[in-house]
Amino acid sequence: MVQPNFPKTIKSSSKPSNFCPGCGHSIILKNLGQVITDLKIEKKTVFSIDIGCSLLAWDFLDVDTFQTHHGRTTAAAVGQKRANPDAIILAYMGDGGGYAIGLQNLVHACYRNENITVILVNNTMFSMTGGQMAPTTLHGEATSSSPDGVFTQEKPFFGPEMLAREAHDDAYIARAAVSNPVQAEAYMKRAIQHQMDGKGFSFVEILSYCPTNWKTNAKQTIDFLEEMKKVFPLGEIKNRG
Repeated sequence: MVQPNFPKTIKSSSKPSNFCPGCGHSIILKNLGQVITDLKIEKKTVFSIDIGCSLLAWDFLDVDTFQTHHGRTTAAAVGQKRANPDAIILAYMGDGGGYAIGLQNLVHACYRNENITVILVNNTMFSMTGGQMAPTTLHGEATSSSPDGVFTQEKPFFGPEMLAREAHDDAYIARAAVSNPVQAEAYMKRAIQHQMDGKGFSFVEILSYCPTNWKTNAKQTIDFLEEMKKVFPLGEIKNRG
């Protein structure tokens, strides 16, 4: 069997993906692997992953990887960077790990302008535990913990916009979507280069598919992400450079 031409950083394997069919994590991780290969930082990269769907990324990238307790990924990444300033530290998490239990760590790392890169995947719910309501759940969206729709909040939590208000002037903050992998890869590359240049905190939120918990077919999944993009605007929110 002919193996796909993966980036060198991606672990080529015949075993199936750990993620559910249609999940956006695999797209994001392939893009991230390409960035790491292009920047030639495989031997310097430390990949910190959270509990949740993001923990299934543990064997996708051929780099040093460690997993933390839920919501502690940013704090652990900061510790790694302070202990080894020459390493390239990537913190990878979902919207639950970053905007719910891990929000305090994320905000203070941003406020202190810690020289790490955070990549956060937003699919509007806590997906690994069954699709419960999350800070990013859209107004009116049905979840397993709000089957009649979410009406207790008029709008979801806007993480990049909130961080941009507290961030150092030189911070890099952006939002992309898996529906445009070229843009997502470009933003991740700029964020990591930002860290390599010693400019401080960098953050990329990526809107992602979750057909299993959205309970959508292929077309409905794509359509729902388009609705997400109307609520969560894509682009570079803070990029002084």
